[in-house]
Amino acid sequence: MLAARFELRFSTAPIALDPLVAEVRSDGDGAVLSFLGVVRDHARGKRVLHLDYEAYPPMAEVQMNLLFEEARERFGLERALVVHRTGRLLIGEASVAIVVATPHRAAAFDACRHLIDRLKETVPIWKKETYEDGSAWIGERS
Repeated sequence: MLAARFELRFSTAPIALDPLVAEVRSDGDGAVLSFLGVVRDHARGKRVLHLDYEAYPPMAEVQMNLLFEEARERFGLERALVVHRTGRLLIGEASVAIVVATPHRAAAFDACRHLIDRLKETVPIWKKETYEDGSAWIGERS
């Protein structure tokens, strides 16, 4: 069995999912689940042209490690990888990828959902939406 492994990465490059899955999975896993968050063309009743993401990596890594620990305790998660894009993203590009591997599917689904929901709530990553008539930062940004 592999040792517990959790990692958060930031990237300005497009996300390729297959290599991430290969990094996380082991022969003891019955479930490897991936989630891709993708830039959509509308939000808040407006047409979105693009998004800009900013992050504070030192604080983000601390917070994400707490979330990984929560998922380990609650769902038995042993390995997970989160990759979040920064910079300008166009419609259709993946902004975040989460890959989790567990012996059983229920734990994989639960852990993956927990990680994306809590990431959006607590990790210092900020999103600016640009519309045809202006732009707005979404959520708290301090």
